[in-house]
Amino acid sequence: MGINWQKIWDDRGTEAWLLLPLALVYACGWLIYEAVYKFGIKKPVRPHAPVVCIGNLIVGGSGKTPLAIHVAGVIRKLGRDVVMSVNGYGSPRSAGATSAPTGELEPSEWGDEAAMIRNKLPDVPLIVGQDRVRAAQICRDLYPDATLLLDDGFQHLPLAKDVTIVLDVPEYHNRFCLPSGPYREPRATGLMRADLTIPGKFTIGMESLTFYESDGSPAEIFGPINALCALARPSRFVDTLEHHGNTVEEYKFFPDHDRLKSRKLLQDLNPMLPVVVTEKDWVKLKSRKIGEPWRIVIASYEVQIEPAEEFRDWLKKRLNEATD
Repeated sequence: MGINWQKIWDDRGTEAWLLLPLALVYACGWLIYEAVYKFGIKKPVRPHAPVVCIGNLIVGGSGKTPLAIHVAGVIRKLGRDVVMSVNGYGSPRSAGATSAPTGELEPSEWGDEAAMIRNKLPDVPLIVGQDRVRAAQICRDLYPDATLLLDDGFQHLPLAKDVTIVLDVPEYHNRFCLPSGPYREPRATGLMRADLTIPGKFTIGMESLTFYESDGSPAEIFGPINALCALARPSRFVDTLEHHGNTVEEYKFFPDHDRLKSRKLLQDLNPMLPVVVTEKDWVKLKSRKIGEPWRIVIASYEVQIEPAEEFRDWLKKRLNEATD
C-alpha cells in the first residue's frame, strides 16, 4: 500500500514533523530556483502574448480547473479567442506539448482533465503537455491572435506570463512545503509573485451544482446516494454533495487521476442508490458502459468570480496592457 500523503498533510502529525527537514531543503531549493529568474540570471521567454495563468500553491485539490473554465468564458465574453493549455497529468501526452485534435478526447491518451475541458468547452482549442514554453510556441503558430490560458503552470518560471491568478486554499492549516505539507513553494513568496489571489479582492461567489444522467439528460436525486471519485481531496466532493442537500451513504475513493479500470470499481456500494461521480471521472467511466442495476449520475460543478463585472473590467485592463 502506498503512502497516504493527503492524510499526512491533513493531520500534520508526527509524520509531517519528521519530514520537516526535507521540506526545508525543498523550500530552499525552490527559493534558489526562483532567484535565478528574479535576479535575471535566466530570463523567462515570451513566445506568445497574452498568457493568463490560473495556478495554485498546493498539490492538487484546490479547484483551479473549474476556475480556469470560468475565466475562459470571461475572456471570450471580452471578445477574445482563447486557447487552453493543460498538463495532461498521467497521460502519454503529458511529455512535451501537443495540439489536441477536435472532438472528444480519450482520457487514457490525453488525460482526464483535458477530456473533461473538451466536453465543457468543445470549441476551445486545447494544447496538452507539461512543456508550457512549447505550448506557447504552438499557440503563437496556430492561434496568433488568441489568449493562451494555462490551467496550472504558475510554478513554470521559464514561460513569461502576463496575468497570474492564484487560487489560495484558506482552510489548509498545514503550510509546510513538500513532502511535509502540500505546498509546491513557500506560500508567502508565491502570493507575492501572483498578480491576483482568490479569495482576496475577488472571491469565488456563485457556485452551482447540477446533475445529469449518463445519457446527458437532467437528473434529479433525492435522499441517500453513493459517491465515487478519483480526486486529490475526495472529502471536498462529499462535502459539496452534502452541502447541496444530499446524504452520502456509501463512498469509494481512488487515487487522483486513477483510470478507474478496476473490476471491483463498484464493489461495496449500494446498487439501489445512484452513484454520483464528477465530470472528470465520468470521461473515464463512460466507455465502460456500466449497466443495470447501476445508475450513474454526473455532478457538474461550476464557479464564478465575484464581483463579476469588476473582475471582467480588471481582466480586460490587464489583457489590453499585455497586447498594447
